[in-house]
Amino acid sequence: MKTKSPTPRLVVCATPWSMIGYPTARREWSLAGKITAIAEAGFDGVCAFITPELKAEATRHGLEMMSGFDAQGVADALPRLRAQRDLGVHLINIQLLNHDTPPAAAARAAVRLVRAGRQLGLAVHIETHRDTATETPEKFTEIARLYRRATGETMPVTWDHSHFAVSKHMMPADYSARLLAWPGLIRASRLFHLRPFNSQHCQVPVTNGRGALTPEVRDYLAFVEDLFVCWLAGPRPGGELWVCPELGMSHGYHVSTDPHTWPDALRLRTELLNRWKRALKRSL
Repeated sequence: MKTKSPTPRLVVCATPWSMIGYPTARREWSLAGKITAIAEAGFDGVCAFITPELKAEATRHGLEMMSGFDAQGVADALPRLRAQRDLGVHLINIQLLNHDTPPAAAARAAVRLVRAGRQLGLAVHIETHRDTATETPEKFTEIARLYRRATGETMPVTWDHSHFAVSKHMMPADYSARLLAWPGLIRASRLFHLRPFNSQHCQVPVTNGRGALTPEVRDYLAFVEDLFVCWLAGPRPGGELWVCPELGMSHGYHVSTDPHTWPDALRLRTELLNRWKRALKRSL
């Protein structure tokens, strides 16, 4: 008799980056207030570079932790990997090197960082991200190819599809066909950064500020459901998929006329859970 596999779990983590200047620039919440709000909103965890203060607050509220940082080199990253290990983190996202790093050099660094992470008991993932070695589909594909050639393994990837979509000005009808072109790499991942995008902006508002979903995010959510279905096709590493509603208030992501990202992140959490349920029905 065939044993039914357990239903995989979606672990949804919020980022304090969504709370910059909230509720107002002059009365921005303290870190303790932000972590309390994340817990009270029903998130499973927090997504940030973990500090002792943040760990203490996350532990107090029973929140899980996923970490990440921008690595300018292997020597630059190793002390931070050890620091995150010492604070109890397991899943680590790395933004790899720079936009002009040759793919061969980037692949060598990725191999060293993933191996170093494993030696420390960490699961290091390489993010698809602007201004890094993986910023375009072509660069990323070559790095992943070279990683496999060097290791015989699939490179662990943190998927943020927004940068690929914008770099190619993809239209909604093409999202799934063009952004799910790496099914093996997607299914091997444990980390997704789910930032709503369209063809021109790598972060679009979730709501119109009055409670209704924007047309842009509806297009994005259709893609997310297809993305979840792709991941659920297996092997479902760890039986969990960790995701972050990646909405931030800095670095040029936020358009001044949009609603603040924290209320939008709360709504996006709900919509992601709904799409996960729909994807499970399509997959199980």
